[in-house]
Amino acid sequence: MVGKKPRIEAEFIENFLVVWNPKDGSKLYKMGFYGKPLGIPKPKSPDFNVPLILDLMEGLYLLEKKVITVFEGEEKNRVSFKALRNRARRIYDNFDLKYVVYKDLRERGLVVTPGVKFGCDFAVYKQGPGLEHAPYMVSVKSRKDEITATEIVKAGRLATTVRKRFIIAVPDLEKDKVKYLIFKWFKA
Repeated sequence: MVGKKPRIEAEFIENFLVVWNPKDGSKLYKMGFYGKPLGIPKPKSPDFNVPLILDLMEGLYLLEKKVITVFEGEEKNRVSFKALRNRARRIYDNFDLKYVVYKDLRERGLVVTPGVKFGCDFAVYKQGPGLEHAPYMVSVKSRKDEITATEIVKAGRLATTVRKRFIIAVPDLEKDKVKYLIFKWFKA
């Protein structure tokens, strides 16, 4: 294995991936705030001595980038990108759309975390959680989705309340590209 970096191992358990080796988990967290250290809701340091939990979105991205290998079961059966993606499709609504957006934001050097607590798909950071509050809330929509004025006003009010910019991401799966609609609110 000369010249090749060994990949970090992650075990697929139910709807998550677990990096059992704390040093490897800490390494992933330092690389781009991937995952959540088990039992540490807001890590003060990237050096922790507990396993790291990855959600399927970030795990799939790291698998595609060949940073991790995924296995499951006591026999340590390897899980392929395709198999993991198929499982993620069963768990997430509109997974393919969301994954294209997740990947695009990560490729732009941004840190992407689930946005459930803000009522959106992703909370997006320039630097990372703990270093700043997420400046962006991103909702993923298909080109076919209709968005009402009421939905935009609701999202805008929430974004303003939590001091974030509201963004609608519209991925084009055929071109693997994403268009972003960024809303800026003005006080009258």
